[in-house]
Amino acid sequence: VQLQASGGGSVQAGGSLRLSCVASGRMFSVYSMGWFRQAPGKEREFVAHIAWNDGSTHYADSVKGRFTVSRDNAKSTVYLQMNNLKPEDTAVYYCAADRQAWRTAVITRTNDFDYWGQGTLVTVSS
Repeated sequence: VQLQASGGGSVQAGGSLRLSCVASGRMFSVYSMGWFRQAPGKEREFVAHIAWNDGSTHYADSVKGRFTVSRDNAKSTVYLQMNNLKPEDTAVYYCAADRQAWRTAVITRTNDFDYWGQGTLVTVSS
């Protein structure tokens, strides 16, 4: 399985970016997906989760109301729309796939996910 994330870049505070993550190698549609981020000197943290079955979503409190996760199963792609970006959103963003197929529970721990993309850097300046 391979996950390829893209869409990162540099923006000013208040700006927007849309991250994409394309999956290949297994049945994307039966796996929930997550986005995580890791800022310099900090641990990787949960950002968003989207379920495989009904597309229900769950967000970290720090991004709720500003970020939107979505998926297109026909394209094996998961997206993260990030609006009203803040300097504290600066990090490398990673997409990841649930290690269990057909799981409907919300998962937020890194060890609940197995395959990880290479990360894409988001830099927000004030």
